[in-house]
Amino acid sequence: MNSAEPSTLLLAYYGDDFTGSTDVLEACERSGLRTVLFLEPPSPDQLAQFPEAQVAGVAGISRAQTPAWMRRHLPAIFEKLKALRAPVCHYKVCSTFDSSPQVGSIGCALEIGQQVFQSSWVPIVVGAPILRRYVVFGNLFAGFEGATYRIDRHPTMSRHPITPMHEADLRLHLRAQTQIPVNLIDILALWGGQAEPPSGPVLFDTLDEASLAEAGRLIWSRRCTEGSLFAVGSSGLEYALTAWWRKSGEVKLFEPNFSAPPADRILVVSGSCSPVTEQQIRWAMENGFDCFAADPDAEDSLRIRALASLAAGRSVVIYSALGPSGPHMLVGDRVALGQRLGVHLGRLLKRLLLESGVRRALVAGGDTSGYVAHQLGIQALTILRPMAPGSPLCRAWSSDPQLDGLEILLKGGQVGGPELFGQVRAGTMELPRAAAL
Repeated sequence: MNSAEPSTLLLAYYGDDFTGSTDVLEACERSGLRTVLFLEPPSPDQLAQFPEAQVAGVAGISRAQTPAWMRRHLPAIFEKLKALRAPVCHYKVCSTFDSSPQVGSIGCALEIGQQVFQSSWVPIVVGAPILRRYVVFGNLFAGFEGATYRIDRHPTMSRHPITPMHEADLRLHLRAQTQIPVNLIDILALWGGQAEPPSGPVLFDTLDEASLAEAGRLIWSRRCTEGSLFAVGSSGLEYALTAWWRKSGEVKLFEPNFSAPPADRILVVSGSCSPVTEQQIRWAMENGFDCFAADPDAEDSLRIRALASLAAGRSVVIYSALGPSGPHMLVGDRVALGQRLGVHLGRLLKRLLLESGVRRALVAGGDTSGYVAHQLGIQALTILRPMAPGSPLCRAWSSDPQLDGLEILLKGGQVGGPELFGQVRAGTMELPRAAAL
């Protein structure tokens, strides 16, 4: 793409962690938009390899970084995305909005994006009802095990080990991260169809399909025809835009066609200490997977044992933790050690994939997924089929012929049901009883 060519993209985005980026990939594809996810901002030649793409994303790691890191790196990243000239450019954050002034500051990213894109207003869409995330009168609610909690009372997110959520009003939450005031368009204004966004950052309530579509209408009606409108939020932003496009017919959406055959074996690496991932590992232990605790000081012996299991036709799980109270390797500086853990698991996974010939893998942990994907040398991802909400099974594009075409699912710690590892092996969300044996 050069400056004389019009952009064919409807949307560009930067995900602040890897699994959040695949969440948008899935949301767009399920809604009928051809989407490609890159690990670095794409060059024109790289983007040209996907001529049908309507959405181009970049999987980032800013969720685990400091404001100083953001100020060093995000301006250049945003400039490259701005050069794609999509009408909307989205800084994608987790639908639980967990962040702090010290780590993953959404407020800092908002300031940088508004400066780079020179947007007169910045829509903020966080609620995504399909993910059981709701924003009502500015307060965020999230589902967990059949119940819905205000985010500051959520059993997991209120006690997140790095960025616990202690405030449900997202305007107050952002006030600790930026001096820019945040306005609100509440649910009553959206239902009434009378909302008119003010200037500056604007948070949208999002409770149902009607409020999503109205938010999408307002955002799309004020998109940039020259340059990009900068926006912040979860995949709720994409759900809002596609809800409006379905209703209005302004954008032609294709009919999704997903498929993935069963795999004989899969490789799982987990850097998550979530109780949800703990349930998945324990399910695997009870259903024919060979599961090993990660130990950087004994990598060679672990690799030999894992290869023996794979050679015998069994799937393998390598984990750093069994839940928040289980033994794990994150003691001390959690950000630095989390990065070290992710790099370690990525290198180990790459060796096992190359030596075993396994072609399907799963990575658990939002930050871990980003580090692992970079160790695998993945350049881009396209979707094969949805599996767990926000975490589809993907096809990896790589210049390494041994890894090109790898099938991989990257998931956040809170994502998926207990049987997810078996479902990924089976290539279906409906796991036959026999597949668990």
